[in-house]
Amino acid sequence: MFTPITKAWRRLEDKRPGTAQFLMFFLLSNGVTALQLALMPIFKGIFNQTSLVDTDFQVLQVGTQVEGLPYFIFDYPAGELPLGGGGLAYFLAVQITIGIAQIINFFAQRNITFKATNSVGKAATWYVIAYILISFGAAAAQGLYKAPIYSLFMDTWGMGGTGETIADAVTMIINSAIAFWIFFPIFKVIFKQEPSPVQADEAETEAGTPGALSR
Repeated sequence: MFTPITKAWRRLEDKRPGTAQFLMFFLLSNGVTALQLALMPIFKGIFNQTSLVDTDFQVLQVGTQVEGLPYFIFDYPAGELPLGGGGLAYFLAVQITIGIAQIINFFAQRNITFKATNSVGKAATWYVIAYILISFGAAAAQGLYKAPIYSLFMDTWGMGGTGETIADAVTMIINSAIAFWIFFPIFKVIFKQEPSPVQADEAETEAGTPGALSR
């Protein structure tokens, strides 16, 4: 059943490896996004049952908003959305969801998309650094659209709990879209295909063979 698709994919990999790589990255990224959309309501529901929803989490101020209020990179004021910002409960739900998804994404992209053979440890180190930097950037950007999105669905359109679920999905998709366009070039740098010892030996032998340079 899948033989024609498999053959077509192999031909694409042979003729346009860069295109095939990007398409696989796109498919896996969307799968990870779907996982995030499934996990977010679960963790949010769990943490919303605790006092963490009434605990402010507003850290790393960077200037002020138009209204004169402080602008935080991580801005989760106490109280349930949309009147509050979800508090520490919302922050933890978001970060745990993204963390689980990104661990899965790391191994899937490394083994399937890029077929990397370089050091897992080094790649993971750079991945974590990139993930932290992107998380800070995405969190700062979220301050611009998070509250309006929840207010639109829950209050303006009067969708209540359903609107909150939709707003969760929209904000998660925006976060994923930001990460998508930033991570692809990063992955191309940190995920490398290194020759195996046998291939390296064969390359050295060929390089040392008389006439190898003239071929």
